[in-house]
Amino acid sequence: MPKSRLRKKADYTPPPTAATPVKIGSGNRSWVAPLMLVLFLIGLAWIVSYYVTSGTWPVRSWGNWNILAGFGFIAAGFGVSTQWK
Repeated sequence: MPKSRLRKKADYTPPPTAATPVKIGSGNRSWVAPLMLVLFLIGLAWIVSYYVTSGTWPVRSWGNWNILAGFGFIAAGFGVSTQWK
């Protein structure tokens, strides 16, 4: 039986590198952690104040929507936390 020909693999050549690598998103993000904590605390304070005052504060006309507003601040805090590195 005849022997099959061996295929020669091409030698690996690395792609050319740039002289100065560009970092994407390398900005200073020191504002993320404080803003995240502030949004969490505002949301928590909003919900707690609504329950403690039996719905008369922070916004009486919103009624139970105050709970959604508090959770909205907390959700915004989680949204900001995705920027933390």
